[in-house]
This record gives sequence, structure tokens and C-alpha cells, in this order.
Amino acid sequence: MKGTFLCLCFAMFLFSCNNSKTESASASTDTTAKTTMTDLPYTASYSTTFTENVSDDDLKMVLMTYKDWSDGNISNLANSMGDSVQVEFNTGDHFHGTKADLMKIWTKYRDSLSSVAITMEVWKKLYEPNKKDAAILTWYKEVDTYKTGKVDSAYYHDINGIKDGKINFYSQYKRPAK
Repeated sequence: MKGTFLCLCFAMFLFSCNNSKTESASASTDTTAKTTMTDLPYTASYSTTFTENVSDDDLKMVLMTYKDWSDGNISNLANSMGDSVQVEFNTGDHFHGTKADLMKIWTKYRDSLSSVAITMEVWKKLYEPNKKDAAILTWYKEVDTYKTGKVDSAYYHDINGIKDGKINFYSQYKRPAK
């Protein structure tokens, strides 16, 4: 085994001395990297075949919901939600019901805030072609100022599931900012 390793190191040294052979060595390394990727310790239970085939209109609609939340415009936010919605809150609570019932929950919470400031850091469009599922993932920082004066800031990661141009699934993960 040590002999094979030494021979491999020597061969790599020789290839590195010649520019024309370096390209061949890099192609060989790329093939090795791809080969090792098939030997992963886990298999994804949902999928690994995602593309970015989600419309820019859907992306804009999702990002506008964050703007509507920040502005306290719950009626505009409601227009972006499907008639039936499933939500996984960052507290661990779950909701599955009508848009109207969800808006009651969100309106009550938003009314406890005097201001919301969102700094969007990243978004990513994801489409799973076999399941025909579309989602927009977002990463952002939110600073909430409550009417009591308390200020809470946290980093969030959300999954916004989209069907027929509306959000029908929403899952949120929170990490307090320090």
C-alpha cells in the first residue's frame, strides 16, 4: 500500500512538471472526485434532482410576502397564499388549515410589533421535476421591535413551497442573533 502511494506521489510530481500533462492530471482528479461522490454515507429520502426551473414571477411573489410582512400589509401577504396552507413554525408548532385562519394568527402576531426590518441575504429557486414541486428558499436577518419596546433579532431560513403561483407550504427555522 505504501509503495502504491509513493508511486502515485511520484507520478503526480512528474505530471506537475509538464504543463501539457497538467490538464490530463486535472481531468483524472475530476473523475476521481465524481466517483467518490457516489459513495456517500446517506441517500436523500426526498430527492437530489433539483433544478432552478421556478419562474421569476414566483420568486418576486415570495419576496413580496417578506416586504408585505415588514410593512405590516397582511392583506397583500394573504393574496400570495393558497386557499389551504401548511405551516411549520420556528417554535415547532404546526398549522394546516385555511388561509383565513392563518391570517388571523399572523395578524395577531404582527399587531404586537411596531416595526420589522428584514435584510434578505440569499434566495434560491428549487424545482423537483419528478415530483413537480417548486420552492423558494430564503436566508435573512429580521429585527423585530415590539410595541413594548423589546427588540428581537434573529437569522431565519425559510422554505416557501409554491403551487399554482401561490404559497401552499411554509417552513421556518430560526437562529437568534447574538
